[in-house]
Amino acid sequence: MPKRRFRVVFRVLLAAQQSILVGGQAIIEGVMMRVPGAYAIAVRNPSGEIITRREIFISLTEKHALLRMPIIRGMIALFESMKMGVKTLNESAEIAFDEAPPEELSFKDKAISFLSTAVALAIGLGLFFVTPLFVTGNLLNLSETAFTFNIVSGIIRIALFLTYLWAISLMSDVKRLFQYHGAEHKTVYTFEAGKTLELESAKPFQTQHPRCGTSFIFIVLLSSILMFAIIDSIVKLFVGEMTLQIRLLTHLPLIPLVAGFSYEVLKLSSRYRHIAWVRALAAPGLWLQNITTREPDDDQLDVAIESLKVAFGDDLEKYQGQEYVAEAID
Repeated sequence: MPKRRFRVVFRVLLAAQQSILVGGQAIIEGVMMRVPGAYAIAVRNPSGEIITRREIFISLTEKHALLRMPIIRGMIALFESMKMGVKTLNESAEIAFDEAPPEELSFKDKAISFLSTAVALAIGLGLFFVTPLFVTGNLLNLSETAFTFNIVSGIIRIALFLTYLWAISLMSDVKRLFQYHGAEHKTVYTFEAGKTLELESAKPFQTQHPRCGTSFIFIVLLSSILMFAIIDSIVKLFVGEMTLQIRLLTHLPLIPLVAGFSYEVLKLSSRYRHIAWVRALAAPGLWLQNITTREPDDDQLDVAIESLKVAFGDDLEKYQGQEYVAEAID
């Protein structure tokens, strides 16, 4: 078959594949799966039982056409994923540690939860955002060259992120979390390939997935170098000298914009991963998953499969058995 004809046929076949929003997240002793219109968790309790919960969920992008615009939809997806992730992590902790959820949180409990989240966020911003800017500007004295500054600070940020991931991967609890992460990827792969959702079908698939949140974060780190370099160049025209305070005031509010742009890059890299140069760009994110995913055991894979089945509910037969081009960050 001529090369050009082969490409045309391949593109037609690719276009014929349906797209679907399916993704997930590793949680404590379990997996959360999100499908069109709902999400579910499956968690193994101390007795060895798999406990499941399912909730109806309609994204804001499905309710308002304006929010489906490129970049904006990525910002919404990030916000919804973070909110859903925190909620399901708390629920999984209750099941995994056999704790009865309180009927209603007291003001004190809500305050403690808010403060702990705020402190964790502040530490994260301080380590991965403020520290690279401070080191590059105040210790290396590179503040006045926008592109050089952002390349160096970006390299420092990536180095800190890699060191952090490697360090936590040595913890036994995190190792189990990363195994469930691998189980989640194998299950999503099984579904996307049109295979039956069962243990033997899922086991052969790899644990690295091109739409993984780890890959997304890595794309954000790379995108921020270029975008903040452009922003700094523009801001410098108006303010002259660039200081740490000015960079914080301009960079921090624009993090959602960088995330929205990165979301679009990840979607494209997932859809067109058959192209060699796209695979090359996506490769670092997949390599990074060698840290954040581990090969799951059969019990963990069973939990992930159950989570996806419960998420689909009665609609499973409607979707299962077809090949899909996936559209969500998992």
